[in-house]
Amino acid sequence: MSALSVPAMQGYLRKSISSFNQNKLNGLLAEISLREYLRQLGFQDRTSPGGWIGRREGPGIFGHTTAVFFPEVVQPGFEYPSGRELPRPTLGLHTICSTFHQSGIASFYCAATVDNDDDPSSLNWHAIQLGLPAEQPYVPFLDAAASLNFRRRERAYNFLRYKTETDSIPALAIPEEFSKEHLRVTFQTGFFSEISDIDGIFWGQQHTYPLEIKEKTPAPSRDLGPYFGLDVGPFVKLAFYAAKRGNLHSIFVVREIDSPETRNVVGWWFVTFDHMAQFASWVQQGGGKTMTGGVSSVVRIPKAEFQELNAASLAAL
Repeated sequence: MSALSVPAMQGYLRKSISSFNQNKLNGLLAEISLREYLRQLGFQDRTSPGGWIGRREGPGIFGHTTAVFFPEVVQPGFEYPSGRELPRPTLGLHTICSTFHQSGIASFYCAATVDNDDDPSSLNWHAIQLGLPAEQPYVPFLDAAASLNFRRRERAYNFLRYKTETDSIPALAIPEEFSKEHLRVTFQTGFFSEISDIDGIFWGQQHTYPLEIKEKTPAPSRDLGPYFGLDVGPFVKLAFYAAKRGNLHSIFVVREIDSPETRNVVGWWFVTFDHMAQFASWVQQGGGKTMTGGVSSVVRIPKAEFQELNAASLAAL
């Protein structure tokens, strides 16, 4: 047998996630909520799954190679035998990855096989490179990573050493979170990299937009008026996409809620990076706890510069 259960996936997440606070949970719930909202608007086929973007580490080579990886979401109770026919990525993901390839970013879709029931260590990833003119074959994922000249670790690093409480993750979110985490650990166990998550990619009429999704309440400011804050790290990541240019743009999406306690949705808002870069305050401000438990520094963007996220605004992208 070759299936994984929700408890097996959750057990893996307890060991792979270094910390899991309310901020990280809210971010995860915002991603789930946005996918459902896009489905209601009829745009689910123009949005990618979540994934990872990684680049090489090391003196003189830092950032000189960049790749993105999108995992197949492993569904609990489904069989993933080693000899199965691996899935063909969707046309939308091919199109998204073509934009990445044109920007000098190698793009891969990763499919899973499982050797033993409820044994995440027996899960193997197989990667197919997308965005190239000719269809490529699946190869072992670590072979694909090695072909990009990421610096290999001389000794495998133990990324499964934690005992984090992850029971607050809703069951419907566990398969995607597990699939992303397992792929990340597989990659980072063998290679050095700077890596960051991709909340999703939106395929617009004119451009391809990596998404940064956050749940926020607007904060008051005498100089800006109400504003939404974005941590410096994600801001720099969006700036990286902007530096690549071509058809690769990015947007910051906010799920506005009435309060952290009730979390009732007030509305959905977004701003393109180009617009955000024009109107973000040059003065950073201390924020709350980050997803890893530290204290953040945020870039402030006036709420007045955001657009409502609806069918009409999405169709215009």
